[in-house]
Amino acid sequence: MIETEILTNEFVTFLLEGEVFALNMAPVQEIIRVPEIVKVPKSPPSLMGLANLRGKILPIINLRRVFGLPEKDIDEASRVIVIDLAQILGFLVDNVSSVIDVEETKIETSSEIKSIVKSEFLKGVIKDVAQFKMVMILDIEKVIEKEFSQILQDSSKEYEVTYKEQFKEEETLADERQLVSFTVADEEYAIPIENIREIVQIPEHITKVPNSEESIIGIMNLRNKVLPLASLRRLFGFSESALTEQNRIVVLSLGELSVGIVVDNVKEVLRVPESLIEPVPSIILKDEKNFEITEICRLNEGRRLISVISVPNLFKHKDIKEVLSSMEEKKDVEEKKENEETLEEEEQFVIFKLDEQEYAVPIESVQEIVRVPEELTRVPKTPDFVEGVINLRGNVLPVIDLRKKFDLREKQRDEHQRIMVFVIDNLSVGFIVDSVSEVLKIPRSIIQKSPEILAERTKIFPRVANLEKQGRIIQIIEPKELLNKEELKKLEKTKNK
Repeated sequence: MIETEILTNEFVTFLLEGEVFALNMAPVQEIIRVPEIVKVPKSPPSLMGLANLRGKILPIINLRRVFGLPEKDIDEASRVIVIDLAQILGFLVDNVSSVIDVEETKIETSSEIKSIVKSEFLKGVIKDVAQFKMVMILDIEKVIEKEFSQILQDSSKEYEVTYKEQFKEEETLADERQLVSFTVADEEYAIPIENIREIVQIPEHITKVPNSEESIIGIMNLRNKVLPLASLRRLFGFSESALTEQNRIVVLSLGELSVGIVVDNVKEVLRVPESLIEPVPSIILKDEKNFEITEICRLNEGRRLISVISVPNLFKHKDIKEVLSSMEEKKDVEEKKENEETLEEEEQFVIFKLDEQEYAVPIESVQEIVRVPEELTRVPKTPDFVEGVINLRGNVLPVIDLRKKFDLREKQRDEHQRIMVFVIDNLSVGFIVDSVSEVLKIPRSIIQKSPEILAERTKIFPRVANLEKQGRIIQIIEPKELLNKEELKKLEKTKNK
């Protein structure tokens, strides 16, 4: 007797709005709880955002939104089905029921079935299987094709061609200096940006160093390296103040030496003409060779004075010299191991927030960062997306609210907001952001190309940094793509009014 082979298919079943659906198990990678999701501005409504899946960026698609169903809060039963269809995608469903084996002969056509999902998205129907009277087989490829058809047609070739060009350094004018300004005890100081490795938040734990100098508040671990921390308040003889979330650590480098200085808060990145920077009068210098403040920056016609700190002189301060000398003698085991390995390539970014989400721009693309004035000058007949203009050292700077540009809810002006100035096609443009939090070095190994499903968004957000250990996903913005040619023409007219 000849045995007939019975062909079976394996499906995962899930619920949406009370109806039961099935997906072929072949492309299903795994089923996970709903992870923390980072929203992508101006993305398709069905795309909830991006999540981290063991170091990989996972776009999350809400099937309820795809099918026009009412919103439902995510709860304990909600799951994400991870599917590999040329790229890895996650689909949010109400509940995952079970995995079933079905004989091909039991799969019927779905053309006459009434469902919350159009029949064109269904491959077939299974009746009386497991505990279900009817299970509809979803054609996930057609769902993606219908919902993201334009996206799938977009080719990434243009991205590959322009990738290297997008991150070239813009030339710094010879007669200007770029400074990062900050406050200490209500006084404003600045340090040349080339001496700053990065700017980070105060860590949860700072290790005290026994018998250290008074100005040394301790050491911290910064990417497996021990970093000594000095209080600039103590170094400059100001009264002590408790550390808050506003404090920042400015990491300074001089050759192979690094020190973190604790400041009250970081204010701006300034691009200052050399003509506005003067040497400190010799009459007030304690010691020309070792005095930390060597120059004064005069802004706003002399009404705003910023003391410029010399990093080489700061490193000569006896407290910092002693802690660096002590650390040279006691190298951490982890640091030794890392020094034996090839240093990983890193990129430096300015991190800012919009609507509680983090974004990054390459530091070389930031011309400067300034405070938002109390009032922006409105110019008649300007484009709707322009908030107004400000006078930036005699130049008219058009200002755009990045929240509006990304279709985010409006926010009242506050003291944390900043204007980030970018040069786009030789035009300086300011963008208002909620806050600028830090300057961060990110290893290239954890920077990924944005999922193609983001379509046009991949031009504005070409890459994503996945800081898995910190639980952070940071979308990297290409400033040149924030405005199209038509918008740039309108801005040029605004500037000339």
